[in-house]
Amino acid sequence: MRQELLSLPKGLAEEVSKNLVMVARLIDEDPEQAYAYSRIALRLASRVAAVREAAGFAAYATQKYSEALAEFRAAKRMTGSVELWPVMADCERGLGRPERALAMAGEPEVQKLDKAGQVEMRLVAAGARRDQGQLEAAIVTLQSPELASSSVQPWTARLRYAYADALLAAGREDEAREWFGKTLEADKDGATDASDRLAELDGVEFVDAAVDLADVDVDVDGDLDVEDVIDDEDDDDEDDEDAAEIAAAERASDVAEYYDEDDEEYEPLEQSAADADLDNAAQDSGRDKA
Repeated sequence: MRQELLSLPKGLAEEVSKNLVMVARLIDEDPEQAYAYSRIALRLASRVAAVREAAGFAAYATQKYSEALAEFRAAKRMTGSVELWPVMADCERGLGRPERALAMAGEPEVQKLDKAGQVEMRLVAAGARRDQGQLEAAIVTLQSPELASSSVQPWTARLRYAYADALLAAGREDEAREWFGKTLEADKDGATDASDRLAELDGVEFVDAAVDLADVDVDVDGDLDVEDVIDDEDDDDEDDEDAAEIAAAERASDVAEYYDEDDEEYEPLEQSAADADLDNAAQDSGRDKA
């Protein structure tokens, strides 16, 4: 990435770099904010492959699959690399086109992927089978030397988890329990919820009895006022909803869709219902003033 940014003027390269750093920091905890930073970087340096890739992942994290696919295609065209092939196929799934994802799983590009990329492609293909209601085919797709290996690799936990989940969906509960257990053995970082799935299969129920005492009023006699706790929680929910509506309105009023003139395959997003309502409201307001 640094080498690519060196092609830009120094001041511009620094500005783009700052935005890309923020994308990387926020993409897991606040994908919408990461997406906003990616759009800034994209407007500043759309001809840099690393910027297009970062914009693609930010759009992917916010489920803007059409936009993500366009950015990944552009990055692939610029670099000639196939490493984005699996996530491009998953974008096809997100767009409701599992048949295209399966077609991509059979393309020559898959053979050029490293081991991690091939495992990722297998996960995407299995997901596409499940999208089509082909549970047994999904199970067979996941059966591979990587699944059978006792060696733990970065992808092992996710592969085992997908296999266990497919088995459970197919009604093969005993096998699913076994593979959730194997997932737990490989999942040292807690990246999956395999432990919770095992507990559910064993009939264990978790009850969240934790109460934030800072939000609890105490009566004169020392009793906790439970109704006040419930009221406070309802107020918090309303505040969250209001904040979300405001943020959505701000985003809708400041949309700057990016179009790559060189990318004939770009598929612009359709206007959402919320955007249409805002446009109609703005037109009505203009007529009132006139």
